[in-house]
Amino acid sequence: MIIDSHQHFWIFDPARDTWMTDNSIRRNFLPADLAPVLEANGVNGCVAVQADQSEAETDFLLQLAAEDDFIKGVVGWVDLRSPNVTERLAHFSQYPLLKGVRHIVQGEPDKEFLLREDFGRGIAALKQFDLAYDILIYPHQLPAAVAFAKKFPEQRFVVDHLAKPDFETGELKGWEQHIRALGAMPHVHCKLSGMVTEADLQNWQQEDFIPFLNVALEAFGPGRLMFGSDWPVCLMAASYPQVKQIVTDYIATLSAAEQAQIMGGNAAAFYKLI
Repeated sequence: MIIDSHQHFWIFDPARDTWMTDNSIRRNFLPADLAPVLEANGVNGCVAVQADQSEAETDFLLQLAAEDDFIKGVVGWVDLRSPNVTERLAHFSQYPLLKGVRHIVQGEPDKEFLLREDFGRGIAALKQFDLAYDILIYPHQLPAAVAFAKKFPEQRFVVDHLAKPDFETGELKGWEQHIRALGAMPHVHCKLSGMVTEADLQNWQQEDFIPFLNVALEAFGPGRLMFGSDWPVCLMAASYPQVKQIVTDYIATLSAAEQAQIMGGNAAAFYKLI
């Protein structure tokens, strides 16, 4: 089974979605748009990940997942800094399709946001509800992410988009050190996703990603990596087949079992989709 571990849906709102500066994604993207794309690419299901920091976004994604069974799980948003975070998590735990939560930490000016005491209390509450947490950061936030992951050794974490290294320049220094530190912790996983939009949008080549993929594979091994398309954000730079091919070509020399893990088995186990 092939599972896309990372994609988004939205009803475009120009007042809210100011980060969408590329015309290719400034429109609605809903399950009816993705279903034929997944079918054409042999993908059996997906995980819908929040793109807006509101409980309304979580409700929206859960409703879509309830209506379309190819959406196998949802990574929503709850204010993990809130004093009543446990109450809000309890509310959403009534929906079995909620598999995890995410905060857009990459947008926080504090490079040590992950280490905030109030945020940490929210993270500590996730285990009670058996929810995963997606780490969305930029490379300058990686040192805090390493310390963060060490603080919560029993929490399931996954790093989105390889922590967005600079594929355009190919600079590995710094990023590699911290990715290897995260990979040394068995409760931390990593998504092979979001690469094309961190490269030269118009002129990227598959070879641009190989040094970074080599580090990720060595750091996490085939048992803790998962394919994700980042559709429809990826459309700014590549088609769905192109994004998928970057990963399938890279892992082609691995065993069939290892390829199956990366292309779906790991996501199913990590998010408890089955």
